Amino acid sequence: MTEPALDTRAAPRRRVSVVGVLGEVLITAGVLVLLFLGWQQWLNDIIVGDQLHGQSVHQSATWNKAEGPAKPTDPAAPPVMSATIANAQRFALLIVPRFGADYYRPIAQGIGVADVLNKGELGHYPTTQMPGAVGNFAIASHRKAYGGNLEHINDLKVGDHIFVETPDGWYQYSFRNLQYVKPTGIGVLDPVPEQAGVQPSDRMITLTSCNPFFSTAERIIAYGSFDKFFPRGDGPPAEIAATVNGKA
Repeated sequence: MTEPALDTRAAPRRRVSVVGVLGEVLITAGVLVLLFLGWQQWLNDIIVGDQLHGQSVHQSATWNKAEGPAKPTDPAAPPVMSATIANAQRFALLIVPRFGADYYRPIAQGIGVADVLNKGELGHYPTTQMPGAVGNFAIASHRKAYGGNLEHINDLKVGDHIFVETPDGWYQYSFRNLQYVKPTGIGVLDPVPEQAGVQPSDRMITLTSCNPFFSTAERIIAYGSFDKFFPRGDGPPAEIAATVNGKA
């Protein structure tokens, strides 16, 4: 039987149109944009996070070299930060073990986007109380990008510790609950959250960020209540010692 002959005729060449070339260029550009966004939201958060961790370790070591205040007699009555803090000035550090042993982030005064939040810092609402004061110590940060400081805020479990470090020492808070509000829900910043005009008796911390990811449709809020204070002279609490000493 004779094998069928191969068809050696050249296939017709496809015409290259301007529209086709333009379409391929646009597809390529779209892929590059997606890759850039992926880098910004993931890799850049890792890079910035590592930088902020290193800066926080250095800041804590600097505070260790300075002479701290007298040790309080009652750990339930911590010293209150009373110094005037300039806008965008770093004055405290945040440690949340639930977010990982290498989570160590600076807190600056103010919530300006360009001068605070976009620099990877958490910002303190100037109208709220300072660490150690009775009332509401409220801070804000981006959820993703610029370090992704509060990316995992929704992972907090009741009882998780939240530490705020200052030149005086470490304030330990325990996480209570989450709340979701509209961007206009500024009642979360009240001395007693959502109870305007009520005189506070507790020391609280409030973390605020945007929700969901890549949206400003609402705010996710995490509340914590003060437990105890650890003076700097006694060293950091065992739970966060490795983080503070840069050995995490």
